[in-house]
Amino acid sequence: MREEIKKRVPEGLLNIGRATRDWIDRFPEDVSACTHPWRLDSQRKLRKYHNRYQGKRCFVIGNGPSLKNTDLTALSNEYTFGMNRIYLMFPELGFPTSFLVCVNDLVIEQTVEDMQKLAVPRFFSWRSRAWLRPADDLHFLHTTYTGPRFAKNAAGRLWEGATVTYVCLQLAYYFGFTEVILIGVDHNFVTQGKPNTTVVSQGDDPNHFHPAYFGKGFRWQLPDLETSELAYRMAKQAYEADGRRIVDATVGGKLTVFPKVQYSDLFKG
Repeated sequence: MREEIKKRVPEGLLNIGRATRDWIDRFPEDVSACTHPWRLDSQRKLRKYHNRYQGKRCFVIGNGPSLKNTDLTALSNEYTFGMNRIYLMFPELGFPTSFLVCVNDLVIEQTVEDMQKLAVPRFFSWRSRAWLRPADDLHFLHTTYTGPRFAKNAAGRLWEGATVTYVCLQLAYYFGFTEVILIGVDHNFVTQGKPNTTVVSQGDDPNHFHPAYFGKGFRWQLPDLETSELAYRMAKQAYEADGRRIVDATVGGKLTVFPKVQYSDLFKG
């Protein structure tokens, strides 16, 4: 029956129908994200970041194994977005990232004690209110799984694009950064399976820079690289339309959406 309907109904109407269903499903969360005191306070704090870093560059640091082959000490005086469990690298690195972003429920739920006590500006999904408490440098973002778009206003709704990296790109745009440089975004996973399936690690993590990142017993979701690439293309278009750019300096990365640059060249002269 569904296939017969698809044949008879124009694609445009089907798309409108899907968008309407997505909005209906999101509606309760959308309402709370617009009215709850915690979110209203986060919106106020977020607006202070709007265009604060115009004309500057930043690094969005993924968590791939390539970070082990990247001289991160060069970033000590750079603006940096770290994601998820990047804090496992802070002791060795000697400094934290400028910002930390995490929107995955499983990651937040299993690392809530670490996330709550980090002393950097942190940006979490509105869903994380189930585990995290408000703090001066903690911001709740209204991120959603549905409704694909690139949001220029980070105080509103942000589509996750199946990767926290995409959320970082939207934040960096809102913050005013002119150039965003990706590193550690390997876009390649040893562990294979159906995208978004929840699995439990059976040993050391081969997909990230640290063996304990998603170590034994950690629950996590297999990546949806196809949706991530769709999101990245949306980000590329938005940046370039505004005279900005995103480049990829990941050592040996498999992502092909953004122009490639040599990491070492970024610190010459």
